[in-house]
Amino acid sequence: MSEHTNCQVVSIEKPIDFEALTTARAVFVGVQGMGCSRCAARVRNGLLQLDGVLAVNVFLAEGLASVAYDPARVEPPQLVAAVVAAGEDGRHNYLAQIIGPAPIDYALARPYIRAS
Repeated sequence: MSEHTNCQVVSIEKPIDFEALTTARAVFVGVQGMGCSRCAARVRNGLLQLDGVLAVNVFLAEGLASVAYDPARVEPPQLVAAVVAAGEDGRHNYLAQIIGPAPIDYALARPYIRAS
């Protein structure tokens, strides 16, 4: 049986803090281990649950997430840890690394999650 069979994920929504966006930074996070759109939703949820993460957009086919964050409340190593933790359910395993800076707009776009 595939690890993605009967895999349910409810995407969380987080209101955008427009004031925090004025000083926000954004990065691209490379993500390995996502096999389906539910994996991408799990990664997105894990990042959005961090205090200080303002917006996330996951690009499944590219193995990439763009993350807008408040640098006064969260740092890039915490983003990597959140992605790894999102896969620690016994059925998934995600690896992540910071790729580099990203335009804020990439994180604010509606999530583009291409089904596999």
